[in-house]
Amino acid sequence: MKAFKAYDIRGLWNSEINAEIAYKIGYFIPKVFDVNKILVGRDIRLSSDGFFCALTDGMTDAGADVYDAGLTTTPMVYWGTGKFNFEASVMITASHNSSGYNGLKFSAKNVQPIGYDNGLNILESLVESNTPVIKKSKGYISKFDYIDDYVKFLNKYKQDYSELKISIDCSNGMAALFAKELFGIKPDYINEVMDGSFPGHEPNPLAPENQQQIKNIVKKNCSDVGVIFDGDADRVMFIDENGMFISPDLIIALLGHYFFEERNEKGKVVQDIRTSKAVGEYLKRFNAELVIWKVGRAFAATRLKEVDGVYGGELAGHYYFRDFYYSDSGLMAALIVLNIIKKFKTRGITFSGLISRISSYANTGEVNFVVAEKQKAMDEVLAYFKNNEPPVEFFDFDGYRLEFNDWWFNIRPSNTEPFLRFLAEAKSEEMLSEKTALVYKILEKYS
Repeated sequence: MKAFKAYDIRGLWNSEINAEIAYKIGYFIPKVFDVNKILVGRDIRLSSDGFFCALTDGMTDAGADVYDAGLTTTPMVYWGTGKFNFEASVMITASHNSSGYNGLKFSAKNVQPIGYDNGLNILESLVESNTPVIKKSKGYISKFDYIDDYVKFLNKYKQDYSELKISIDCSNGMAALFAKELFGIKPDYINEVMDGSFPGHEPNPLAPENQQQIKNIVKKNCSDVGVIFDGDADRVMFIDENGMFISPDLIIALLGHYFFEERNEKGKVVQDIRTSKAVGEYLKRFNAELVIWKVGRAFAATRLKEVDGVYGGELAGHYYFRDFYYSDSGLMAALIVLNIIKKFKTRGITFSGLISRISSYANTGEVNFVVAEKQKAMDEVLAYFKNNEPPVEFFDFDGYRLEFNDWWFNIRPSNTEPFLRFLAEAKSEEMLSEKTALVYKILEKYS
């Protein structure tokens, strides 16, 4: 089924996923995860209420009890799963996708991420080939309000931001549920009203066109920092005082100032395979041990827990914390980053100045190629460099990452789209152009 993805279920509402499918998903969740109590939250999308009704009808017809968290962020559902010891939870959201989409994100006991490899594959099979039979003893739906507990937890990371001039774009999404309570009324807010039609812009902060409003506000108001959230607030990204977008992987290095310098923690940091080499180089000052792993929450959160890491992050703007049940939270990440920016401002160091200390690499950003024979194309690129310029380090999970003395690249197949993704970094723009031209020439044959 098209809506079943590597990390979640997501598709166009009333096309790739609809009320009938949602009912069947809800019905078979208790069987697949062997649970009878399920925490369910939802975002503000126009289809979310209907999705909730169909999904939870299925759950209760299967005999399971539903604990309705109401309108929430995705991280709030993760936190509630861990805090209140739920053995399963579901968040109704399509995250950063446009308003016509909706979907589901799953967690099991101990906030274990559920993806296609550890449950959604079985769920898909049951939905496709089995007919629900209503149980004699139906479950019930009850409200489960823990917002006060959640805000109290986040407030532990909150400081006085009166010395900072902040601009915040909530993207008309779920971050607006908590933003003013956490960041106060002083910041300049845009798109702060929750609206499932996303009138301000699509809730994907990684797309440059969706960053333009917050960049303009930062420059207009001479802000120290701009903050932009995605639709369900599990991701956050930042704009410097010059209106420039900060590559989200560099924030992984920045977080070291809080966890290793301020809190004096010791331990591991998990980063995805696309992360800038500058991050590991910067974190050496804190004696942090770097763990490189696969892209996506199902992999990142699981890996962080396996190695008992302090925190982790991804190029897509997800930041995972041991303090947050090894899960990701855009709001928690934003609070910590603002604390760091505030500290450096008192020393006369701007946000851009701080970031310039982290990275001096030239970077392509993630480039997408439409490629039919993804593995064949990747293997030809790999063979070329192994024969002509052997790497000093090589990683072969989630595509390939080849590291050389002065540059590196990652090439990987998308798990959710028909793309081969490529990213490279070098010590100079000239070297970056020279090296990427070699890769592009090979990929042209497959595009």
